[in-house]
Amino acid sequence: MIAKLKNPKVWCGVVAVVMALTCTIMAYQLEVVTDARESAIYRNGSRGETVRSIQSVLKNQGYSVGNVDGIYGVKTTAAVKGFQRNNGLTVDGIAGPKTLAAMGISTGGTGTLSSSDEYLLARCVHAEARGEPYTGQVAVAAVVLNRVRDSRFPNTVAGVIYQPYAFTSVNDGQINLTPGESAKRAVKDALNGWDPTNGCVYFYNPATSTSAWIWSRPVMLSIGKHNFAK
Repeated sequence: MIAKLKNPKVWCGVVAVVMALTCTIMAYQLEVVTDARESAIYRNGSRGETVRSIQSVLKNQGYSVGNVDGIYGVKTTAAVKGFQRNNGLTVDGIAGPKTLAAMGISTGGTGTLSSSDEYLLARCVHAEARGEPYTGQVAVAAVVLNRVRDSRFPNTVAGVIYQPYAFTSVNDGQINLTPGESAKRAVKDALNGWDPTNGCVYFYNPATSTSAWIWSRPVMLSIGKHNFAK
């Protein structure tokens, strides 16, 4: 038998305290999760796609990381220290926000695409940048993703790639070629937040471009045969 509560006011007070404590705990947990996401730190023992991007960046800049396997081990730690030393950063072997920013890696990334969109993007990278340095292939993928995020362009991968006259490979049919493994990896790295262009939305080959307008865009950097512009 349930005993009758002699003082309803006391019961209401207890409920109020419990609810307040529950809300405080939930808010604290949310704050902890948010802080962890905003200050992602990668060190010896870390694993995942961001680690693989770190390794890819370092390897393409001439640092010895061993296998690009997504496992932050002794070689990756040593390579990060070398990168930090050469870029005026604190040399601790830990890839924190400043080191990641210097590498051009955003821990926010773009997330995931549907398998069909990811494959389409790999086809675009293969058609536009096969034969280019790996960093240049990642850069082409990043340009497409930057356009998806930019209100001046369509907001889907397919919309960006098939926008009229946007990519030569669509006009000449090379977009339909089967992408190689390098293009697929480049897409993965770009999706994971590696943007060698730092936000560029245009790229072109100055030796073959016939567009007078594209030459008016400010060139931010060149990778291989491509200029990247905003």
